[in-house]
This record gives sequence, structure tokens and C-alpha cells, in this order.
Amino acid sequence: MMWCDFRTDKSGRKTAYAALYAGAFLALSDALGTNAAYAQDFPQWRGAKRDGVVTGFVAPSAWPEKLEQGWRITVGEGHSSPIVAGDSVYIFAREGDNEIMRRLRLSDGKEIWRDSYLAPYVMNPAASGHGKGPKATPVLSAGHVFTFGISGILTGYDASSGKILWRKTFAPPYKTSAPDFGTTSSPLVEKNLVIAHVGGTEDGALTAFDVKTGAERWKWSGDSPAYASPIAVTLDGVRQIITQTKANCVSLDAATGKLLWKMPFTTPYDQNSITPVVSGPLVIFGGLQKPTFAIKPTRDGANWKIENVWEARDVPLYMSSPVLNGLLYGMSAKRSGQMFSLDPATGKVLWTDEGRVGDNASLWSAGSNILALTTNSDLFVYQKAGNTLKPVAKYAVAETPVWASPAIVRNGFLVKDEKNLTLWQIPVRSVSR
Repeated sequence: MMWCDFRTDKSGRKTAYAALYAGAFLALSDALGTNAAYAQDFPQWRGAKRDGVVTGFVAPSAWPEKLEQGWRITVGEGHSSPIVAGDSVYIFAREGDNEIMRRLRLSDGKEIWRDSYLAPYVMNPAASGHGKGPKATPVLSAGHVFTFGISGILTGYDASSGKILWRKTFAPPYKTSAPDFGTTSSPLVEKNLVIAHVGGTEDGALTAFDVKTGAERWKWSGDSPAYASPIAVTLDGVRQIITQTKANCVSLDAATGKLLWKMPFTTPYDQNSITPVVSGPLVIFGGLQKPTFAIKPTRDGANWKIENVWEARDVPLYMSSPVLNGLLYGMSAKRSGQMFSLDPATGKVLWTDEGRVGDNASLWSAGSNILALTTNSDLFVYQKAGNTLKPVAKYAVAETPVWASPAIVRNGFLVKDEKNLTLWQIPVRSVSR
């Protein structure tokens, strides 16, 4: 989940919403089949494999001038991203002092179930422009869905009925239950474990809980949480959990929580917030006012060693996690948001645009397209063109800033703005069949 920034949101932009063309939508559903139209599941932060790569998305033969609004409902405050499974959408938000988890029907936005619990939260003044969250994205796996509230409340649900399986808070044992700017690290499911970095700025632990019971299975207390979300990958034959913590980049054995390797990494104001990207044997990291860089962790007997492979000083990342599509594409913090491409094997920067894309963007790889949804509520569509990206479309998708990442379904996009969730559809006449 993208967390908070010290800069002022750009709000107040007025966007005319396209009308719902019910006939076109029904024609599209008939043409593709209801299940086919919503074939792309988005079960967690950054999609099915937590890497920003979309499969099953059908790009239009020509990107339209406008998207069509399918439905729009008010779900509450927060920057938590929607997740999707079949014809179900799960969205986590806030109304007053309550955090609310909902299951909706994707086809029409109808609510199927909701759970609401008291979760008062006092914001850090530096983040007052961003609301009280929640900011972490839920994760859905094997009939269970898990949420991680802005104050560190971790909940497991039965995804079908909304029945609470278990709920946990973490202060005590930790001095505080969330980092300075709130919990934003999205939980991860690995086999029968749900993994979350619990605790606050002074102390915490990357911890694995039993999916069904919430019982603690392992924990690593070597550093406090930051704002990045962990990933699960296999490197050198070992399944491991990799993330940025408050002051390090770390890897733990996925089954036991044993520390495999660690390297110091800090950013101003402890703002480590980039989701790692894996390219072959390399792990790519970045952060505010630091080079984007790649390391190669390898086993040396029972121990691990880390090789520093490359640094790209000209494309520092802030909160926008990059994405692979042959090359590594990202948005650097330079020039008020500058798109770039680089060779993931060497770190050589191959292209940058003129900048001013936005303060932050959620990036996605979808076939030959790179998509970027900015905090300015603009959805950019780029076409790969050699080492560069060619802009082919730009859509205003909200009237308020968008910090949540979209969920990308076969024929459109689910966008969570400050308080609303909207299904934007690609018009039927533009869909390639």
C-alpha cells in the first residue's frame, strides 16, 4: 500500500464522469461471457504474483478517448486497494472511528457482507493531509481474506460469509502498534501462513501466523516495520520472504523465519516503502534520495553472501514500486515524477521522459502496455516502443486524489479514490475480439 507523503495533495480537480451505457455493458458481457469479462483475479497488493504484472487483460484494439463508468459507490476513507476474485470485490476502508471490510459484487457493486470494528486513530501531523487510512491492502487466499488496519489490527475472515476467524492487536507486547505514519505494509500469505510486519517505530517483528487460527508460527524481531510490503520468492533454491524494514533490506526463510541475509538501508524520515522486484537472481530495491540498486544473494554453504551488482543514481525511487516487462520500468522522484526504463541486468538507464507525471504512481505491466495511475487521479497508458514508452491515452478517473492501487479486470479498472470505489470500463466498441 502506498503510504503517506509530506507534500500537499493536489485536489479539487473536476472531472466529468462518463454516463453508464447499460446496453454496451450488457453487450460486452454477452460477447465475452460474464466470467470471462472478470477473469483477472487480483488477490493481493500488486496483483496475483505481487509483482505488478497483469495476465488475462485484454487490451482494446485502439484505446478510447474516454472510459465508461460502470458503477460508483461510497465505501469510506482510506488508500487500501481493492482486491478481486471472480465476481467478488473486497475493499477495506474507514467510516468515522470504524474500519470496515466489505465484499461487493463486481458486476454491479452490490454489497454482499460487511464487518465494522472500532479503530480510532490519531494521525501524525506530517500525514494529516492523507486521512486516517487504512492503507494496507487485504490479501485473499484459499477462501480466507486478511486485513491489516492503520493502527495495526490484523484480522482473518471467511471470504465467503465474512465470519471473523480471528483478530489480533499488538500493543502490548510492542511499545506502539504501528509506525509513525500508520501501518501500510500489506500482509502476505505463504502456504498456510499469513505474514505481517507488526509493531511500531521503536520495536516490532516480521511475524507468521497460522491462516486458520491466528496462532504465531514464527517471528523475527531484528528490526521495526517500515512502509514496504514483503514478497515471497525462491532464490538459489530457497523459499524466502524479502522486504524493506525500518533500517534494512532483509530476507527470512519462509518456513521458519530464520534470517538468511540482511543489508543496511535507510532513507530520510525512515521512509522505506518500495516493494522489492526480483529479476532472475537479482533483487532490486530503491528509496527516497538513494540510487535504485540490485543485489545478488547466493548461498555459501550454510550462509548467504550478497553481491552488489549495480546502482542507478539517476532514477531514485520514492514510493512508486517499479515493474518488469523485459526492461524495468518505473517512475523516479526526479522532475516531479519522471518515467524511465533500464536494463535490469546492468542497471543502465535506457530512457527517461520529460517528467511531471505526478508525485506518486502505481505502475502495472499489461501485455505490451505499461499503466500508471497517479495521485493526481490520472490513468496513463503507455505502449512499449523499443527502450522507450509511448503515451497513447490519459484518463481522469476521480475528482479526489488516488493513493490506492487499481485492480485491473479484463475490460476495465477498479479505482479507489478518497472515499469512493468506481468501476471504469473500456467501451465495447474498443474491445478487440
